[in-house]
Amino acid sequence: MKTKNFLETLKNNLTKDLLFEYSPDKFVGANYHITEIKTHSIESIDCGGLENSWREIVVQLWESPLEVGKRTFMKVSKAIEIVNKVNAIKPLFLDSEIKIEYGNKSFHTANLVVHSISENDKSVIVKLHPDSTQCKASDHCCTPEKSEKNKISLAPINASKEVKCC
Repeated sequence: MKTKNFLETLKNNLTKDLLFEYSPDKFVGANYHITEIKTHSIESIDCGGLENSWREIVVQLWESPLEVGKRTFMKVSKAIEIVNKVNAIKPLFLDSEIKIEYGNKSFHTANLVVHSISENDKSVIVKLHPDSTQCKASDHCCTPEKSEKNKISLAPINASKEVKCC
């Protein structure tokens, strides 16, 4: 999801709780903090020798061990305050993809992509899922060539032989 679309949705729901679902029916604890917002400019050379570059925004979430058991979630307005503070110091790439960095004792730390955002009367729920790897040069590299299938001939099985299986 583009950063600007993500922020537009949040700005339309300032009074609601902000929840992050990192796996189906598994939510970041109410004790989370937005610890930093990273602006990444990535430059790479793919396996086909072509240069690529793109930008990403990564919002890091951390669950405070001092607030385990907390029941009230961060309000969207607080998250927007943090974003505005960061944007005033280092302008965000609003046309870039936004990712959420998160991990806990039972979920490895990962940069997760925003799959969708749902809303109800009380909350905004940001549904996350793992990013997938991809071949940037797939149009000229790494794609399997079509191979002709070997033709086989079928013959009847000798019914008199006993066949044992598993």
